[in-house]
Amino acid sequence: MSEPAAREQPSAREHVLVVGVMANESGDAASDTVLIEAIRFARMLSAELVLANVDTTRYTAKRNADGTVSAFPIDPDSADSVTEEFDPRLAEHVTALLANSDIRWSLRALAGDPAHELARLAHEVNALAIVVGTRKRGLRTTAHEFFNGSVAVHLAHRQHHPVIVIPLDPVAHDEPLPWEV
Repeated sequence: MSEPAAREQPSAREHVLVVGVMANESGDAASDTVLIEAIRFARMLSAELVLANVDTTRYTAKRNADGTVSAFPIDPDSADSVTEEFDPRLAEHVTALLANSDIRWSLRALAGDPAHELARLAHEVNALAIVVGTRKRGLRTTAHEFFNGSVAVHLAHRQHHPVIVIPLDPVAHDEPLPWEV
């Protein structure tokens, strides 16, 4: 089964869910749970999925007519503009997860602040909702969210589309939350 065109625009008559996907150090999906749950929601809502990966080390300089973005690195010493491409290893991984599903889907490579870029994409494709996962527990995650905030929280407060947050590492009711430690 071949991969759908990564730049394919959703049909105006179809429902769309925008899904934030991330790669970890090994190149696999940070959590298959987000995508598996997004597939479940897509079936229930008769929606297609637009899977978006956001490169946080770059910022968008131009949005191209074909759905791609041209981006510059945040580091001023590296001033080369590039057209963002979806991480090939992550694309291979999500393709394998979606191979046996009956869901239409496409890939988008974005650059910049994840919450802003996912919200912009949701507006562009008139999404029913944005699907994101929580962060897993850990010192690095807690520090990141302390300084940058949670993508899910930013989405919930700074745009108009519903946000579906998939818990990745739930904490028991009698345990402190990561930021309470």
